[in-house]
Formats: sequence, C-alpha cells, structure tokens
Amino acid sequence: MHDAAVEAIDELEGLLRSHDDVPPKEALRLRKLLDEPPIKDIVSLVERSNATRAAVVLRLLSRERSIAVFDALDAAHQADVIGALGNKDVYSFFDELDPDDRVSLIDELPAEIADRLLKNLDKTERDVTGVILGYPKGSIGRRMSPEVPEIHEDMTVNEAMTLLRKEADDLETLYSIPVTRRDRRLVGVTSLRELFLAHGDRKVKSVMADPIFACANDDAEETARWFLPLDLLAMPIVDHTERLVGILTFDDAQDIVEEEDSEDSARAGGAEPLQQPYMSTPLVKIMRSRIVWLLVLAVSALLTVQVLDAFEGTLEKAVVLSLFIPLLTGTGGNTGNQAATTVTRALALGDVRKRDIAQVMWRELRVGLMLGITLGTLGLVLATLVYGSDIGFVIGLTLLSVCAMSATVGGAMPIVAKTVGADPAVFSNPFISTFCDATGLIIYFLIAKTILGI
Repeated sequence: MHDAAVEAIDELEGLLRSHDDVPPKEALRLRKLLDEPPIKDIVSLVERSNATRAAVVLRLLSRERSIAVFDALDAAHQADVIGALGNKDVYSFFDELDPDDRVSLIDELPAEIADRLLKNLDKTERDVTGVILGYPKGSIGRRMSPEVPEIHEDMTVNEAMTLLRKEADDLETLYSIPVTRRDRRLVGVTSLRELFLAHGDRKVKSVMADPIFACANDDAEETARWFLPLDLLAMPIVDHTERLVGILTFDDAQDIVEEEDSEDSARAGGAEPLQQPYMSTPLVKIMRSRIVWLLVLAVSALLTVQVLDAFEGTLEKAVVLSLFIPLLTGTGGNTGNQAATTVTRALALGDVRKRDIAQVMWRELRVGLMLGITLGTLGLVLATLVYGSDIGFVIGLTLLSVCAMSATVGGAMPIVAKTVGADPAVFSNPFISTFCDATGLIIYFLIAKTILGI
C-alpha cells in the first residue's frame, strides 16, 4: 500500500478513536488521502468501526467509493450504519444497491424505515425489488436477481447481442444467459461466448443448451449447495410454471453458503451468529447472541445435578467413583458432538437425507463401539493399575457404553431436527453435551452398582 494511504488509514483510525466526528480542518486532507487506498482496505476500516464512525468514513469518501464500500458491507452492518447517516446519503446508497442486496438490507431494518426507503425508489426499481420481496424468507427467490435479459429462442444472434448491449449496465451478469419463449417459459441457456462466435443470422435456439435451473420457492441453502459444485457462472430461477423470474449468480450462492456455515458454527458453539464483523457489532448485540443459549444450558444442566442427587448414596459408598465423572461426561459429550457435527455437515451437503436415519444410527453405533472398545480398554488398564480390577471394569464398560450411546444419539439428532423443521446445528454441541452428561452418569452409576454390589 502507498505510504500516503497507510498514513490516511492510521490517522483516520486514530481520530475516530478519540472523536465521533472528524474536525472540519482535517476533513479535506483526509478526503484526499482516502482516495488512494484500495477499496478492500477502506472496507476493513469500516468493518472495525461502530455505526457512527463508519458513517463518518462514508461521508469522507467520494460518491463512487462510498457506494462501493457500503455495498461490500454485511446487511446487518448496513442497517446499523443507516441509522447514523443523513436521509440524503441513505437514499443514495439504497438506490445503488442491487435488488437482491436491497432486500437483504430491508430484512434487517425496522418496518417504518424500510417502507420509507422503498417509497423513495423510482417505480422501476421499486417493482423489481417487490418481485424478490414476494418470495418467502429462506427461499432462493429471495436471493436471486430479477434483472435478466429477455432473450427469446426465435431471436437472431444479432438481435440478442443488440439487446444485451442496450441493457448491459442493468444486468447482474452477461456471461450466462437464459433463453425463453415469448411467454417467458424457460427453454435453454446460452453464453456470451456462444453468441459472440455464432453467425449473426443464426437463431438463438441453435446455440443454446438444456437449462439447469431451480424453482424460486426452493430452499436457498440447499439450492446453493448443489449449484456451486456445478461450476456454473449463473443459473436461471423459475416460478412454478417454469417461467423465468430471475437468475442466481455463483458469488451470491457462495454468500448463502458462507452465511449458513457461519450460522451453524455459531449455534454449534452455543450462540447466535453476529451477522456482521465482530469489531463493529454493538456489545448489547453480542450479549444477546449468547445469553439465550447460556440460559438454556444452565436450565438443562439441572438434569445432571438431579442425576448426581439420585445416586448420592452410591457415591458415598464408593467415593473414588466421583474422580472419574469429568472423564466420562467429557468423553460422552465429545463423542456425541463429533457425530452430530459430522452428520450436520453431511445433511448440508446432501450426503445424508432424512430417510437415512436408521442407516446413520447403525453406522454411528458401530463407530461408537469401536471408539468405546479402544478408550474402554485403555481406561480398564489404567484404572486397574491404580484402583483395582473392579473399578477398572466399571470405567472400561462405562466408556464402551457411553461412546456407543453418544455416537448413536449424536448422529440421529440432526436428522430428527431436520425432520421437524428445526436447525440441525442447534442439536449439536449444546444439546448433545447436556443429554450425554445426564444419560452417561446414569449408565455409569448403574454399571458401578452392578459390579461393585453397592
């Protein structure tokens, strides 16, 4: 990066740490310096800034660069920044967004602000945005771009190229082009390369291929995951009558998968996703993302306390059993989490379907038994050397049983969640850990009572 650019970034960050605004005498100089760094460095600066300071940066930038930076932000961060910008700036940024990005932002805004922004759009842009808003949240129709050229199969190549040149500035992509009949029913796809190489008098239908497409009401995550491995630049989206309504680009599909993976990762760790960069997320929002799961886990942990209370007499007769409780509960929780994480990922990739639950449970039971035999044998040997053979057999058998049970339950829970319409990630780490702690202790004490006769 140029030295002047480094100076601009460093100085601006320093000023924003001590003020929520830039002194007027500094603004002009910083505005000139901020025209030098690459956009990615400005985006990084804004992502580390709260909403007020991010708004200051956007005002200092030139119109073209400020729009590019705003467009690069996550929708949740854009929503925060909008509250700190003046109406004129807000309308300008909102108007420049692509329709699908505009809808993502609307979903993060209070209804009254969203309505005001929509009313300020010109009729054409409002109608295009309304097309996407008409599809349910979570559907691929909500993430598509409705701005696609009307290329018909009976057009000549020259006619198609003329139309593409005329509408190029308004289109999401030019490189993958849906082909329809006059009633907008999808019949094929072609590419700019095919049109460019073809003779101008040829019909478009002679240079098109069979289309790969998705329905606008299909689930966004599932659609994006099967689309990405195809290595296509874009894919047509149709309605229930197979009429063309939009297009999904490769980069939008990548964004969908990244968002879902971030969400699964956060929920597997017992939190809600932040949906924007950490440094720009308000502290209250971070707290809210964690508190719900902490409360759920605190309440569910009472099950473990109840189990310990029920077997208090057993512990009094063999105090040594208490030494192994952390080992056994930790092993059970980790085994269940491993199985749940593996199956959750397999569900997301389409490797496992809901009807595969019996097969998955059988596979995980066998994996759990193999893990249990390995860990149980080690536990048997070590516990026998220190505490005697009776305790060794208790620990060995418990590890075998807990691993088998935890792996089976951990593998089944994400599929159960998917079947009832819940997020499979929710049933991984937090829930599995609590369940395996309680049931693992019951198995432990029952085995101990049987072998030790207490």
